[in-house]
Amino acid sequence: MAQWDNNANAYGQPRPAYGGATTIDQAQFDAGLRSHMLRVYNYMASGLALSGIVALAVYSVPALNALFFSVNPATGRMGMTVLGWVAVLAPIGLILWASFRAHAMGTGTVKGIYWAIVALNGVGFTVLLYRYTGVSIARTFFITAAAFGALSLYGYTTKRSLAGMGTFLFMGLIGILIAGLVNIFVQSSMLHFIISAAGVLIFAGFTAYDTQQIKEQYSEAYGTDVQEKMAIFGALNLYLDFVNMFQMLLSLIGDRE
Repeated sequence: MAQWDNNANAYGQPRPAYGGATTIDQAQFDAGLRSHMLRVYNYMASGLALSGIVALAVYSVPALNALFFSVNPATGRMGMTVLGWVAVLAPIGLILWASFRAHAMGTGTVKGIYWAIVALNGVGFTVLLYRYTGVSIARTFFITAAAFGALSLYGYTTKRSLAGMGTFLFMGLIGILIAGLVNIFVQSSMLHFIISAAGVLIFAGFTAYDTQQIKEQYSEAYGTDVQEKMAIFGALNLYLDFVNMFQMLLSLIGDRE
């Protein structure tokens, strides 16, 4: 959630007045909020679609596949090329860059970063097409979509503040990242199951939490010119919540090839 002072928001824009000489029309505000949330969900859905299209293209087109994946002649196992690793790791760098430079970036730059992140993620998702059956991927996607929709609706409609969940969820995220690194070396199926189950719960919590944060940030930035940029960042947060919850669920219930 953006940090605000008495007179200006975190983007350096004047904070709207909620009384006195300037009074917000509630009906206009509500219509604007609905439009803002619809914009967020449209960006998110478009990002998921682009990631899926890229994954299918890389998986299906031999020339594209050869750019990112290679087969080890000795073992016959599929591996990533240098370009493949760049495509998988680049989104992390772009997310960090956008996080630190959000205030200075223009809307066009933020849009470009968003589309680059979701497109590059599609290359990484190609691995899932090799690892799991198409039926289980489709089934898990629809389960994730249903859960995401319910959780996001809860975050949007609840009157209860979810702000206190933020620290707990972040600590849980750090915990599963550390556990995941440890499991690279110990290769424990039980630890893998625990990480996946905990990950589903953590990203389910983040879905409700981030939705409420998007709603509150709109309230604080109402009347400023940063709403489009906020919609893109909000969409990115929900996109990451969705894809991480999807991958965690897939590792739990997906049928392997």
